[in-house]
Amino acid sequence: MQSLVEKLGVEVVAIDGKTHRGSYDRESKLKALHTVSAWACENRLILGQTKVNCKSNEITAIPALLETLDLSGCIITIDAMGTQKSIAEQIIAGNADYIFSLKDNHPTLHQQVKNWFEIAQSLDFKGVDVSISQRVEKGHHRIENRTCYTVPVSQLPALHEQNQWAGLTTVVMVVRKVQHWNKTTHEVQFYLTSLDSDANKIGSAIRQHWGIENSVHWTLDVTFHEDECRIHSMHSPQNFALLRRIALNALDREPTFRRSIRQKSRRAAMNDQYMVSVLAASIANYSPLL
Repeated sequence: MQSLVEKLGVEVVAIDGKTHRGSYDRESKLKALHTVSAWACENRLILGQTKVNCKSNEITAIPALLETLDLSGCIITIDAMGTQKSIAEQIIAGNADYIFSLKDNHPTLHQQVKNWFEIAQSLDFKGVDVSISQRVEKGHHRIENRTCYTVPVSQLPALHEQNQWAGLTTVVMVVRKVQHWNKTTHEVQFYLTSLDSDANKIGSAIRQHWGIENSVHWTLDVTFHEDECRIHSMHSPQNFALLRRIALNALDREPTFRRSIRQKSRRAAMNDQYMVSVLAASIANYSPLL
């Protein structure tokens, strides 16, 4: 995996969990399978997956997944569930950087950062070393305006348990304003990161994180019907989940047939020559491991 990451030039790796809703078994009192995956955003490649213990949550699964990967030099993006001091320490020890979503599961720290940004913004960040990046995107019958503000943590008063966050360098505020045909929504999100204050770089990495939701989880449910799958015996749910992700990687990396994953899958099922080309593309991408 280290060779693959180096060959492809992986930079941003998003980590997120997914519940396989159809894998529960009411009669056996078996909960639905929950897995955590690592997704190379620019390369559209699933790097790894681990199962969440039925009596635990993503907080214990994410460190286990990170242990299986060598992500030195990468930027790891994780949603609020994984915003933990121990995970930050593990990422920094692995010579990588992190961007953590900061929400109400850390109420004191979240409120401190929120209050500071509200005051600083009302004063137009006068006297503050702030980096600002603004981006407007149009599509899907909407206009999205995103503004990213990054400030070195040294500019803020001492934060709650600040020294316990390994490598913490910058705090981030992202303001999203989305104009639909019939309404306008407004959202403000805060982040902690070990990266230096660079709104363009950090804002881009935050934006790329959502690829794991849109390009992986959505595709698995809509194209592979993962949530509808009622396989639940023994290790079958986890095994089939892994096979789907291997299939998604293979189909996504095949460049000659520029169609949807669903169309590629059907063509591979009916055309042996195309199936061989899909496998050949996968082997070419994984050649450093062979």
